[in-house]
Amino acid sequence: MWAPEDYDFALPPEQIAQQPAARRADARMLVVPAAGEPVHGQVAELPQQLARLCEAPPLVVVNDSRVVPARVHGVREDGRSFELLIVDPGPKAAGERVQAWVRGAKKLAIGDRLEVAPAGASPLVLRLVETGAGPDARARSFEIVAGELLAALEAAGELPLPPYIARPEGPSASDRERYQTVYARAPGSVAAPTAGLHLDAQLLARLDVAAITLHVGPGTFLPMDRDDVRDHRVGAERYFIPEASAARIAAARAEGRPILAVGTTVTRTLESVASEHGGAIVPGAGVTELVITPAHRFRCVELLLTNFHLPRSSLLMLVAAFAGRRRVLAAYGEAVRAGYRFYSYGDCSLLQAGGD
Repeated sequence: MWAPEDYDFALPPEQIAQQPAARRADARMLVVPAAGEPVHGQVAELPQQLARLCEAPPLVVVNDSRVVPARVHGVREDGRSFELLIVDPGPKAAGERVQAWVRGAKKLAIGDRLEVAPAGASPLVLRLVETGAGPDARARSFEIVAGELLAALEAAGELPLPPYIARPEGPSASDRERYQTVYARAPGSVAAPTAGLHLDAQLLARLDVAAITLHVGPGTFLPMDRDDVRDHRVGAERYFIPEASAARIAAARAEGRPILAVGTTVTRTLESVASEHGGAIVPGAGVTELVITPAHRFRCVELLLTNFHLPRSSLLMLVAAFAGRRRVLAAYGEAVRAGYRFYSYGDCSLLQAGGD
């Protein structure tokens, strides 16, 4: 049995990044090879570091999901305001349902209506139809009575920055740009695929890149609260793999080129599809609830670029399953000693697959 405390480490609070690096590729990068000592570098050196690690140039797979300003306030008919985090934002209209985490949810009753009145857009009216049902007991299900969800969120919503990034006045205009990858295309995430925040246009031009989509939900970042981490759940997340990207992944693998996943979201998507299709990456849309535990057999991803994650999180467990728990925790200790910046706006690591 593996327990949450097996994925714990001490981090000084001052090393939790509150702002991104001045330029995206200026972030530090700790390279953790399958054998040998970690190497300190910068994201701008990624092509050189990959050439050192790999005999053939890898195919770099990114997640092009776009973060939606999904935190919004809805007003009930009696004038009371409720803060909602829409956990499945997308192009939804009247008659469709949407899930939300609600601050003060116990004060809501089935049938209550909440109105979001964005400037310059039609009001969004939501009616509560279900409470705490399904795999996510925190979520409330609302029917859209009037309005269009994405338009209302873009006009009235707030970027849902993680709680460890302190913004007493709310997210800034700079956050709107920097908490988004430069290749973000498909709106649908409530959190950024943060490894990709380090990649700028100049660096991407030096890499062979293919894009997939995974819309990130909030459950991915919750701490593990089960005695056995294999029982942890993160909720369902929607993905899409284009035909062109699936073909490029297949071609790269046939040529003996490794697959580099930019972030845990890409890793979960590729490994979920590969697990269901005998190791192959096939095109199409789907939903994944995969939680990668120490017993997972990796079928596709051989290199992983990822930020430094929270202790006792499923993301840290994923990284440890990929590169070996002892090796990863030792690398995290080295990163702490060397003053790396942690979490969403922090630095990153480049890991090569290999267990303890």
